[in-house]
Amino acid sequence: MLRRDQYPTFDFDEASQLWRANKKRLANGCYEYICIGQTQKGQPCKRKPVKYSDYCKCHEKKIFIES
Repeated sequence: MLRRDQYPTFDFDEASQLWRANKKRLANGCYEYICIGQTQKGQPCKRKPVKYSDYCKCHEKKIFIES
């Protein structure tokens, strides 16, 4: 049995922030995934990703061409 000082500590604020990094907040506390690519200006892309991918149509083509 583990003692109280042996339990791992979690920073729930940081975990929540990282979880929301690739999501857009919707109504009623719901979230929707967004593309993890960046625009030419360096801003995060806000488009919806293609099914079973982390990238939108635009960024997925660039990833495929570069590979």
